Amino acid sequence: MGLAWPGVIEHYAEFLPVSDATPRITLLEGNTPLIRSEYLAKRLGDGVELYFKYEGVNPTCSFKDRGMTMALSKAVEEGAQVTICASTGNTSAAAAAYSTRAGIQSVVLLPDGYVALGKLAQALAYGARTIAIDGDFDDCLKLVRQISENYPVALVNSLNPYRLQGQKTAAFEICDWLGRAPDYHALPVGNAGNITSYWMGYSEYHERGITDSRPGMLGFQAAGACPIVTGEVCEKPETVATAIRIGNPARWQEASAALRESEGRIEAVTDEEILTAYRELSEEEGIFCEPASAASYAGLKKLAAEGFFENRECIVTATLTGHGLKDPDMAVEMAEVPEKAPNDLDAVVEMLGLA
Repeated sequence: MGLAWPGVIEHYAEFLPVSDATPRITLLEGNTPLIRSEYLAKRLGDGVELYFKYEGVNPTCSFKDRGMTMALSKAVEEGAQVTICASTGNTSAAAAAYSTRAGIQSVVLLPDGYVALGKLAQALAYGARTIAIDGDFDDCLKLVRQISENYPVALVNSLNPYRLQGQKTAAFEICDWLGRAPDYHALPVGNAGNITSYWMGYSEYHERGITDSRPGMLGFQAAGACPIVTGEVCEKPETVATAIRIGNPARWQEASAALRESEGRIEAVTDEEILTAYRELSEEEGIFCEPASAASYAGLKKLAAEGFFENRECIVTATLTGHGLKDPDMAVEMAEVPEKAPNDLDAVVEMLGLA
């Protein structure tokens, strides 16, 4: 293969539960950029070096592709002909794309009226059988669990253990890029599979002696959907960050263990804080992410305001889970209306202050 990137399974095969008999169902996911902050890091503290792991440039524009390449590869190895998932958007896009790549049918259950059109459009474009349920994400997840337990259908939500195996490779990439583990790693938290998988990845590299430390994990939930923060299931989760609008995370216990073992923190950020961070990332760093992604940076700002990073020399990484075009409605709503001008050179030059 020379220097060509082969996808996360082939690149990290020695760390994954695969063999030569495991098919590689891949769209060449992974190898996403770790972008050093030029401006926003200054708001965290003088000694903070901040990097954004931009997962929005994966094939279906979110981190879900890392887990889905593993889930579909193992499903095909086990003879599956149909996959099923519950989704608020990103999972459905990845499941549909990788199922199509594998040549099998994808079924998606989603909460009616609660999924950004950009995400739903992807699932439909990839040919998924898409059913909108009169309920929330947790209702959808309950249904797909029951279906997969009683019928020959492969569940590819983050309850699927292979999903976490694929997602942990992002932690490997960060360590490979930095030449060490970061001191802290921040993530948005919805179903809690990502924070669980990152901790798994950091721990495995540390156990192998590839790194000599592990980061403190910093998780951030939306204030209207923060069951891990409150310690109680959120019956009616509400937030503009649709990707983390989840009231009863499937990986709650594992995420809590990761936070505890890493001596990390889990906090809530408001929709206002999320949208402010969303704008700052695009307007000041040139990084366009979906609103839920911005929860990681919003949370870091909140900790900085409390003095968390004061007088600390540290490397902080933050995952931006999905591309901004995942939620085009929000992008349009937040954007300024274009200025109008006549079709006249002098008029445009004058508007630009160049005259």
